[in-house]
Amino acid sequence: MTALIERTLRADERNEEPMKSVEPSPRISLLGTSGLLFEAPGDLDLPTQRRIWALSRKAATWPSVREAVPGVSNLMLTFDRPPRNIDALTSALRDAWAEGQELQLEGKIVELAVEYGGEFGPHMADVVAHTGLSVDEIVALHTAPLYTVYALGSHPGYCYLGGMDPRIATPRRKVPVLGLPGGAVSIGGVQTGVSASTGPSGWNTIGHTSMSFFDPTRDEPALFAPGDMIRFRAERIIR
Repeated sequence: MTALIERTLRADERNEEPMKSVEPSPRISLLGTSGLLFEAPGDLDLPTQRRIWALSRKAATWPSVREAVPGVSNLMLTFDRPPRNIDALTSALRDAWAEGQELQLEGKIVELAVEYGGEFGPHMADVVAHTGLSVDEIVALHTAPLYTVYALGSHPGYCYLGGMDPRIATPRRKVPVLGLPGGAVSIGGVQTGVSASTGPSGWNTIGHTSMSFFDPTRDEPALFAPGDMIRFRAERIIR
């Protein structure tokens, strides 16, 4: 018995490589017969988004793919015709994701002057009530980061930004605003963004910028692209 115990202890003392934690699996779902949605596991952060950019760049070269559209922690693939072997396609997506490659996009940096509060920040009071912070504290936290454009979506030119301070995160509104003007600076959950045109939104509007985000007459209609960076500057604060 003693010898058996000794052998067991010696086995435990070997310099064996510890078991690695297994990354949660991505979620893949069909969008009818002409599309597919890949949803990344884990946190909403820049490393994850860089992996989405890399996956998008790779998937766009596959014969069956018409377009690869990166979203926030997700990727949509569209097809000219339904793929013949969907299992092979999903396996290729999972394998490419498991490689863990990140794409570093070197974009431009743009400063946006913002008027916070007042008529153009109608939900500032709601953010104050939810966070317990003052208007000045919310503005200071909102203007501190250099935000990265994770993806474009919702409507032409709209930027989903990453990097907002979690202390000003505020749940989306239960009843959306139907006519939110272009240039509205808003908070929705842990994200912030700027409306590119008038339309509905369930986010909390705290300010406004006069910058034009989308112009169909330009060679590049959308002002921003994934990888670009935005810094907000408080031009005026109405308390």
